[in-house]
Amino acid sequence: MDENQLRAIIRKIIDEELNGVPTIPVGVSNHHIHLSDADFERLFPGQKMTVFRQLKQPSDFASEQKVTLVGPNGVEIENVRILGPTRAHSQVEISKTEAFQLAIDAPIRLSGDLEGAPSIKVKSENAEITIQGVIVAKRHIHMSLQDAAKFGVKYGDTVQVSIESDDRKLIFDDVLARPREDFILEMHIDTDEANAASVGPNTIARIVQPSQD
Repeated sequence: MDENQLRAIIRKIIDEELNGVPTIPVGVSNHHIHLSDADFERLFPGQKMTVFRQLKQPSDFASEQKVTLVGPNGVEIENVRILGPTRAHSQVEISKTEAFQLAIDAPIRLSGDLEGAPSIKVKSENAEITIQGVIVAKRHIHMSLQDAAKFGVKYGDTVQVSIESDDRKLIFDDVLARPREDFILEMHIDTDEANAASVGPNTIARIVQPSQD
């Protein structure tokens, strides 16, 4: 553990003691792709998905393998990392800014909600395939069941969250709670949202109230 990580932990403990409101780490999701076994084999024949680094959530990892996205307008986004493990259905996650660049009308959806989502060409050094399922990920909070009880929320509830950045404190509405027994507490936002709030490596968030319907 380095000095910055230690300071972040100490700050989190002090914040919780002084304010009585548990803090939430903020994770920024860059563009990435999830692949089915069949699509991975088509793009990387004879290879196995290899771990680049572990992610915070159990069993999730960033792989060494990357692909290029090709929009219908011919614009390409290179070095899009594949996240593992493989899934039943392939899925591409990009930001709204990237959706505009690629000329893709990507809906804001929760991961796995792919009905009616557009398709995109994906290529590696070995092949080019078309994947149905391009989305902009809906902002959400991973949490354990114990965390959910602490926050007073259940799966599918939406909350307002204050991003406690140094430069651009911002409140996000309509943030989805995603409790699961094995989840680690972390809020997930994309790069557009992170830039709007000036999120840094040690930025924290707090639930301020349930979202207003």
